Amino acid sequence: MHGRRNPFIAREGIPFLLFTLVLCWFSWQYLGLPWLAGAVLLLLVLFLIFRDPRRLVPAVPLGVVSPVDGRVIAIDAAANGLFEGKGQRITIRINSFGTYTARSPVEGKVMDLNSLSAEAITIYRTNALWLQTDEGDDVVLQFSGYRFGLAPRSLMRYGERLGPGTRCAYLRLTRRAELHLPPDCKIQAEVGQRVTAGQDVLARLRSP
Repeated sequence: MHGRRNPFIAREGIPFLLFTLVLCWFSWQYLGLPWLAGAVLLLLVLFLIFRDPRRLVPAVPLGVVSPVDGRVIAIDAAANGLFEGKGQRITIRINSFGTYTARSPVEGKVMDLNSLSAEAITIYRTNALWLQTDEGDDVVLQFSGYRFGLAPRSLMRYGERLGPGTRCAYLRLTRRAELHLPPDCKIQAEVGQRVTAGQDVLARLRSP
């Protein structure tokens, strides 16, 4: 199953790339080769940052796919305000030169985190996306570690339904992503594993 059709470059990056193209032309016409080389290098870096290729999402029933490109740095139990006791948590260090958009880890409906308990709101005080599957499982994707103070920007609204691997947020150079999962899900990822957004299966939710 493929994600939604989308330009190869994230829309948020198009103005930066157009400006840099103009800078390349101006450098070529008026500033000389050193400036042109710098402008071309900047263009290549921006292309790497803002690229947003299509991904082939695996057809795995109740699968939880990686929301970002990166490396798994921790798998542990953590309180999340959605379950009694502790749920399972997978922490991923985001690849700075991975794709620019985050993808939905599961199929489900976008829920309003503000409707949760005060404890849960405190836990998710930073940017987070709460998804509830048709089977009633709750999955939360949370981001932290913002470069230059740029927090991720959601592409979705409350009540909207997402398929697994659907583009759901612009990452904006965010450093880490955390997946909060039910305590009874089966973790398939391993610490140190490199993962690709929308393609690698990190866990399986319980059967209804």
